Amino acid sequence: MSAVKRSLPVAAVLALFAATVVWSQAAVDGARRGLELCAQTIVPTLLPFFVLSNLLCLLGLPAWIGGRCERLFRALFGVSGEGAAAFLFGIVGGYPLGAASAAQLCSSGAIKHDEGERLLRFCNNTGPAFIVGMAGVGVFSSSGAGLLLYGVHMAAAALAGALLCRGSAPVSRRAPQFKAESLPNALTDSMFRAVKSSALVSGFVIFFSMLTALMRESGIFTAAAGLIYEALPLSIGRCEGLLMGFIELGSGIASLGKMQPCAQDLALAAFILGWGGLSVQLQAAAVVSGSGLSYGLRCAGAKLLHGLLSAALAFAAGWIIYGM
Repeated sequence: MSAVKRSLPVAAVLALFAATVVWSQAAVDGARRGLELCAQTIVPTLLPFFVLSNLLCLLGLPAWIGGRCERLFRALFGVSGEGAAAFLFGIVGGYPLGAASAAQLCSSGAIKHDEGERLLRFCNNTGPAFIVGMAGVGVFSSSGAGLLLYGVHMAAAALAGALLCRGSAPVSRRAPQFKAESLPNALTDSMFRAVKSSALVSGFVIFFSMLTALMRESGIFTAAAGLIYEALPLSIGRCEGLLMGFIELGSGIASLGKMQPCAQDLALAAFILGWGGLSVQLQAAAVVSGSGLSYGLRCAGAKLLHGLLSAALAFAAGWIIYGM
């Protein structure tokens, strides 16, 4: 059995390599689309947030926030107030900034290891610019729908964190000692971390763009969407968008096309935004590597719960505001 487990990943990679050779033009086109997305949207959006969030962490902002959020975050999530900084950066800067901030806080000694593990379950979220701009205006032609989705997204993240971290051992009253760095050192360190994280994120986006192109060319994507169509009361176009969103967030939201705000379609978009896609899960695992934290199945399960809670809340809010 262990030999089979070791051989399966190798077989999968060999199959992907063969597909890349057979459908080389599709692979190139998919990678090119991913590269264009990174150059035009991902890097310009994420790099400044990465630099500034790392800089604020190293200069001691989490300690300032911690003093004001201590009781709330200890009661709800079993983490000290400093953890509020990771949650704040995540809901403002978007994927995978929340995970990167939790890793930075843990590496710097501002929070303990077990607090960082809890934070990873709910602090890695989609930012307002993406939700309002791409989902609200781009899909529903409504900034109001985007703001509704963003409010639902934040509420579902907090609810998922409270549900998953309830009953966790309370943290000690005093967090580990943390010494702020000087501005020049903090800026240099922040820039290095930000460039590294942006490169990792871009690599995953390009790779998954190529992967989805190969899935389409081979017919696997159409077959999988057909299975979803048989299982869920959704149109085939929405099933394809759901499948694409399960794999990669940006492409999934973009593939939804133009929709009118209604309960079902808002719930579909909310699930994709909450789950974030396999690409986002791997991005988060990459940015926390080296910090001592692990982003594994538990965190992926938390994101799945976030997606389901987001869909439920969006359906209820959409039904009240827009109707079925």
